[in-house]
Amino acid sequence: MNPDSPRILMLSPRQCSPATSGAKLRELHLARALGEWGELYLAGFEDARAGEPKQADLQCCKQYRYVPKPPAYRPRQLIQGVITKWPLPILNYTSTALADTAGGFADAFDFDLIQLESIHMVRCLESLRARGVRAPVVYNWHNIESELMFRYAETVRSPARRSYASLTARKLQRMESEILRDALGHVVCSERERENLSRIAPQARIAVIENGVDCDAFAPEARGSGGTPKSIVFVGSMDYFPNIEGVTWFAREIWPKVRERLPDLEFMIVGARPTDAVLALKELPGVVVTGTVDSVKPYYRNALAAVAPLKTGGGTRLKILEAMAAGAPVISTALGAEGLAIQPGADYLLAGDSAHEEWVRHLTDLASKPELRGELIKRGLRTVRSRYDWRSLGKQLVETYHGWLERP
Repeated sequence: MNPDSPRILMLSPRQCSPATSGAKLRELHLARALGEWGELYLAGFEDARAGEPKQADLQCCKQYRYVPKPPAYRPRQLIQGVITKWPLPILNYTSTALADTAGGFADAFDFDLIQLESIHMVRCLESLRARGVRAPVVYNWHNIESELMFRYAETVRSPARRSYASLTARKLQRMESEILRDALGHVVCSERERENLSRIAPQARIAVIENGVDCDAFAPEARGSGGTPKSIVFVGSMDYFPNIEGVTWFAREIWPKVRERLPDLEFMIVGARPTDAVLALKELPGVVVTGTVDSVKPYYRNALAAVAPLKTGGGTRLKILEAMAAGAPVISTALGAEGLAIQPGADYLLAGDSAHEEWVRHLTDLASKPELRGELIKRGLRTVRSRYDWRSLGKQLVETYHGWLERP
């Protein structure tokens, strides 16, 4: 094995191109770094709604293959999620087709490293081990899945769903504990997550590779159009529960009060695959739901602020970094900014997840105090360019893996 040019197999629960979500962006940019370092082979699930992957995005791969994702939440899976050791999120991503595809790669090539894009791929790895594949494994933790599930269980109203979610969270937690002790290493998005996992398995190798932003891609919009801001914007995948919950709460509880003070503004909800609950928000005065757009940059350019009114979820928020890189001030809950090394009052404005007047005050201040808005933009740009550019984060990843492979 040559640690200067290893052969890497990446197993993913998603199609990372087109990169229309935070998870896809993280995966794509880290894949590019790995593809520059060695030979990268990628196997994952296709996303029929997103269309064909862009070949230009995946030039980092020596080969890539996507297979149909199996149906999820079937009655059999729901029952197995109770009576077997496997939690439902793992069962939803169990696929003979993907296991065979990964096995085909393993039959053709000797791999120096296998990277799993989250614990959802653990049964595909199990299949490779059964075929005699012994390459060391690294997990890229987009989230701590048990943490997400525990948080979901605390918010869901149905007693049956709450009970099932709590059971699932406990099973995920046990699996995470096993994984932490078995793999070569683990990559997480934030120091907070590293500390949490280190308490479970102090001996585990855990590196922080933060989420980032393509600063060059957003730079043309960073200075804005110079006109009067016309909107408040939320950007994110609109079939993701924390995003649905956050924008619904903001649109129905906060937005009417904002509109009383700032009647000329629109609230733009920008993101792919809006659910019926999100589409229903268009009935509210001043609310626009765009669905999929070619580029989010124009929406940031015209925004008084980008908002992240999140109450649940985990990981770190690429939408906040993108907004900062594009020159849009950010207002967020503490959970929305969780895991990012940004300072409230300096890099962004902090608002509570039930503090209605705080949101209204921040937005009114941004509209009436250009100097405050300008300072937030300036500080945000400086922070993302110095710490969160994907190119430097990719170099950190390669240096980390190189060291791990040299010292197994």
